[in-house]
Amino acid sequence: MAGHGGGRRGGAHEEEHENHERWLVSYADMMTLLMVLFIVLFAISQVDQKKFAALKEGLTTGLGSSVNAPVTGGTGITSTDGVMPAPIDLGAAGAGAEASAPRAQKQAAQSPPSTSTANDTLAAARREAADLAEIERRISAALRAKGLADSVRFKVDERGLVVALVSDDVFFANASADLRPQGREVLRAVAPVLRAVGRDVAVEGHANHLALRSSVYPSNWELSAARAGSVVRYLQSDDGVPARRLSATGYGSSRPMYPSGDKRSIRFNRRVDVVLVSDQPSAVRALVPRIAPKLSTM
Repeated sequence: MAGHGGGRRGGAHEEEHENHERWLVSYADMMTLLMVLFIVLFAISQVDQKKFAALKEGLTTGLGSSVNAPVTGGTGITSTDGVMPAPIDLGAAGAGAEASAPRAQKQAAQSPPSTSTANDTLAAARREAADLAEIERRISAALRAKGLADSVRFKVDERGLVVALVSDDVFFANASADLRPQGREVLRAVAPVLRAVGRDVAVEGHANHLALRSSVYPSNWELSAARAGSVVRYLQSDDGVPARRLSATGYGSSRPMYPSGDKRSIRFNRRVDVVLVSDQPSAVRALVPRIAPKLSTM
């Protein structure tokens, strides 16, 4: 019995010794994890200088900036080699890209047009001048048929075809905006052509430089505007020119046909201009007056 009991005590001593040595396993696991952690931290702290320089260059080029911003990379988590990285101003790079757009537009505007564009513009100007010459021919034919060919004058400018209705005792009485019978005859002959061509028609009233004496119109401004309005009303009446294509403006004596010292100024500056407006671009309209006289002599 004594031997048996002694064996139990020896067995208990060995079991207690094994329990005290298990902490070594946990300690080894913890040290392994710490080592792995430090290896990972060390690995991600390394900067590939060549790849970083290529990335920086790509960003600089993509943002349109030719300025190289100095950037210093570290060799570790807390190591900076004694130099702090310079800040990169992405806003400045973006501003450079935005500033380059107006410069490109300015250079394009200053560069001469291509031969193809110039030829297209010239061809369009010739077509427009030919169209205006045909309209002038049709209006002249309609007036000749009524014996009224001397009642108007024609001119081509950048606005289009100008039909000047000289108002000296033909269209209006002195200081009056009421159309006379002969003036109505002229407009009656012209209106079908204006309606058929389909262009916008700007009616502009003008006056000479003489002072106005009228109880109805305080100045030549009001008189010239009223005369333009009378012509517009007549042109759209009796199924005439559509109202949406008509406009009326009074210029007083500010746009004379002849200077005040010319003896023709009294008669011809007192007029109403009927302008068949060109719908071409400004570059085309600028060429039309120079081409139109050549077409009329062909």
